[in-house]
Amino acid sequence: MKARQVKGLEPEGTLGDNAERIVRVRLDELCSFMPKATDPKEVVALHDMRIAAKRLRYVLEVTGPCFGPYAASAVKLVKDLQDLLGEIHDCDVQLPEVDAFLHELMEEDAAVAGESPKGLAKAPNRRAYAGLVALQVHLRARRRALFEQFLELWRDYERKGFSARLAFAVSERAQSDE
Repeated sequence: MKARQVKGLEPEGTLGDNAERIVRVRLDELCSFMPKATDPKEVVALHDMRIAAKRLRYVLEVTGPCFGPYAASAVKLVKDLQDLLGEIHDCDVQLPEVDAFLHELMEEDAAVAGESPKGLAKAPNRRAYAGLVALQVHLRARRRALFEQFLELWRDYERKGFSARLAFAVSERAQSDE
């Protein structure tokens, strides 16, 4: 995902003013993935939201002292969101890999079983199926649970006014350093 361009940066301007512009764009970028990211099938939106969270977190870590006190709290909140979305992404990456590996073993065994009079009894990978299927089940269950945690975390952020509070924190401090 390509980062949104930050317009209006002024090399001669204050750090606070420029950092405020950057944080506002990164915050808007993060929030723009909702409500699409509430659909568990929207793997790309969830991954892009994680990238947006990472960008917001990093800019807050560097420029946080320019802003009001909520900016420091926001770093932890964004990190928690980023970590959770990262765990979901790990499942999204691992599931197709496990599926492909299982399919590969099955194709190999189908070739062997078709050539042998003993059929499946001679298939070299037949004992691996149960473990790979169990891994698929585990990854799917883990992803569902993590996705529910993500939805609850985001609802909590909305209830507590995360976006509005951070927007206020960056404007609060940026004005005082003029």
